[in-house]
Amino acid sequence: MSDPFEGLRFAVVDVEGNGQQPPEIVEIAIQVVDGLELAAEPSVWLVRPERPIAPIVTRKVHGIRNADVADAPTWSEIASDVAATLADRIPVAHNARVDYDVLRRQMPTWAPTVVLDTLKLARAAWPDLGSYSLDPLLDHAGICLDDEPGQRHRARFDVHATALLFIALALAIGSQERLFAAASLPGLVPETTQTTLW
Repeated sequence: MSDPFEGLRFAVVDVEGNGQQPPEIVEIAIQVVDGLELAAEPSVWLVRPERPIAPIVTRKVHGIRNADVADAPTWSEIASDVAATLADRIPVAHNARVDYDVLRRQMPTWAPTVVLDTLKLARAAWPDLGSYSLDPLLDHAGICLDDEPGQRHRARFDVHATALLFIALALAIGSQERLFAAASLPGLVPETTQTTLW
């Protein structure tokens, strides 16, 4: 039996921000997935933002301090590496509109016409769950990350967790057609500016 996802190239993305408006990225991780197989270890970058990380975000969200990014590269220094990792891949994220909007602001020329959202996908694959935040979905999928290095709300950990969740959801959905119908974010790029599929 053929693999319905063979040949598809995905890039699962997680970004952590500085809590400012508009937000700047302070950490980004990308997990590449070929078909439904993890293709490599996640690529992870700490980023020094132009504005400081808000203390409440450090305290209540990701724990990244200004001291942690003081010697990190700026976005302009890593942008080409991030773009190369995303190139020719279908972006995937949990509550993907947030990650997409932040990345588009940082990379105005990055214009994927397809972005898949594991939140939307989970609602289609597993209707009637009480919560569709990442932790309950991981529990529902039976994904155990006790031995995974890092911690929740850090980009490396969350991108790996989201990639495993995405694979479980794609298997539950069962076909490319249903996957794209259920998970695609609407209205990403005006038709007149579309130059590539993703």
